Amino acid sequence: MITNVWDTWKKGFWAWEQATTQFATQVLQNPSVIGPAGAMLSAVLRTKAATDRALEHTWSAFGLSTRRDQERTLHLLNQLQSRIFDLEEQLLATKGS
Repeated sequence: MITNVWDTWKKGFWAWEQATTQFATQVLQNPSVIGPAGAMLSAVLRTKAATDRALEHTWSAFGLSTRRDQERTLHLLNQLQSRIFDLEEQLLATKGS
């Protein structure tokens, strides 16, 4: 009984998935859908870029570090750590000689 219900559900789902795939493919290949969708995506991305710039200026105005500042600082810290490790290795090598 349970197997029969499961098989029926799987067949129904498969039919729904096939129909949905065909419909979505037709809709998404339609130039009248692609053009406005692309324009909307471009507008959203421009808005996000403008928002990010505004937030960065706001953080800077309050004297707080921006993401770029933090990334630069982290990069410098990593460079310093690498140099310290190199110096420690050189020190150990000279002590061992």
